[in-house]
Amino acid sequence: MAFETVIENGIAELIFCKPPVNAFNSQEWSAISRQLDQLGVDPQVKVIVIRAEGKGFCAGVDIKELAADSSRIVAVNKGNYDTFKSIHLNPKPVIVALHGFVLGGGIGISGAADIIVASECARFGVPEVDRGAMGGGAHLQRMFPVQKVRYMYYTGEFIDAQEAYRLGAVERVVPKAELRDVVLKMAAKIAEKSSPMIQLAKEALTGIEDGNLEDKYRWEQGFTLQAYTDDDSQEARDAFVEKRDATFNQTKA
Repeated sequence: MAFETVIENGIAELIFCKPPVNAFNSQEWSAISRQLDQLGVDPQVKVIVIRAEGKGFCAGVDIKELAADSSRIVAVNKGNYDTFKSIHLNPKPVIVALHGFVLGGGIGISGAADIIVASECARFGVPEVDRGAMGGGAHLQRMFPVQKVRYMYYTGEFIDAQEAYRLGAVERVVPKAELRDVVLKMAAKIAEKSSPMIQLAKEALTGIEDGNLEDKYRWEQGFTLQAYTDDDSQEARDAFVEKRDATFNQTKA
């Protein structure tokens, strides 16, 4: 199982547990989305916490699935879209607890969430260009300023938790050993309040955001499909799976 769920005292913990890097295939992304939707209508649940076991929070999609069959990009895109939407438009507040690497789909989850708490070891990155894909910019731009997003996207460079905190994306940076406790205390504070009032607050706040996050992400996904028609995209995935440097056609404009 790629994840497990525990519900206690009005708090649902959805825990990623797919070693080594919590990278999910299309079926697993769909299952995560369905679970989030179920938690959103569960009367026992007032707050949802997403966290992870292992070396890092989430490395995004399973590149090996796409390297083996690039046509799976349609199913992967749908799984990603549904998961991020299930967080952003979930009637219950969603808090993410981040540690280690936060990549690709991990960025989408974080950018869709209501509150982000990160351990001191958390690092954020969007290596999509280096994997022959697109996507993640809409959710990253919900966290960071436009020029920072473009720099991260074009270079593939990471930023750490303290920089993310400085830029206002992260509510709190804590030692990894304290991450779960801090997040659960935060969730408990919200769970003590009237759930109908909190749900109304989330709906109201989502409604006043600048633009439609789901429409923005769907726009990006069209470019992911376009990218997959280019030979460089397949070369990027093959190189990643084979653990070698990619060789691109330098004669193209």
